[in-house]
Amino acid sequence: MDPLASVSEELAEIDGQIADIFRALSNGFQKLEKVKDVSRQSRQLEELTDKMRDCKRLIKEFDREVKEREGRIDPNTIRMLNEKKQSMIKELNSYVALKKQHQSNLENNKRVDLFDGPSEGFGEENVLLASSMTNQQLIDRGHHMMDETDQAINRAKKVVQDTVDVGTETAAALKAQTEQMSRIVNELDSIHFSIKKASKLVKEIGRQVATDKCIMALLFLIVIGVIAIIIVKLVNPHNKDIRDIPGLAPPANRRLLWSTPN
Repeated sequence: MDPLASVSEELAEIDGQIADIFRALSNGFQKLEKVKDVSRQSRQLEELTDKMRDCKRLIKEFDREVKEREGRIDPNTIRMLNEKKQSMIKELNSYVALKKQHQSNLENNKRVDLFDGPSEGFGEENVLLASSMTNQQLIDRGHHMMDETDQAINRAKKVVQDTVDVGTETAAALKAQTEQMSRIVNELDSIHFSIKKASKLVKEIGRQVATDKCIMALLFLIVIGVIAIIIVKLVNPHNKDIRDIPGLAPPANRRLLWSTPN
């Protein structure tokens, strides 16, 4: 019975998946040594790299499962699990080193194919062309090639100058846009300050209007009360329950100081 299965089924399952990946990596690198085609080697290296990524992910899951069970299993089992994890990491690192070696060899092969392939025919063609030309033709050919080189240099200088000009124009445009953004920010700050000030004024005006409305309502009630008292006094002047309004009381009977004799 697998000792990991007695600890956790999840650990045993992860260990089995890692073992399968290690077997696939071993077989893959053995097959890779027999492949001569550069493109096929590149494809197989990519597949093996994907398998190594999966193996690294599984080792992290294994370590996470071990840490979750540290408080529930005995120290000897913890030591065994840690040693198992270290052996997995060591084996994975060996395959990573093997992959780097094959990748370096593959890059060297590509570089050799790149420089060695077309250069032979091109060199032989130049030798045959030069051997069939006279000295004057060689001199003319040299001058022509120098002229072409000068033209290429002039074109390169023009491209560089155009690039510098475009860079200068771009820098100037960026500076102008930066200044414009600064002005916009300042204007926005001013607008925000004006809005806050206007809001305060509106609130003060609202409070004043509310106070004026209260005063007008009170005055209106007083006027209505006075009018009502006047109407009642006119309708029933002998009603003693209603007091006279100062200034509106009927004139009292005045006795004359002297009277004409009969």
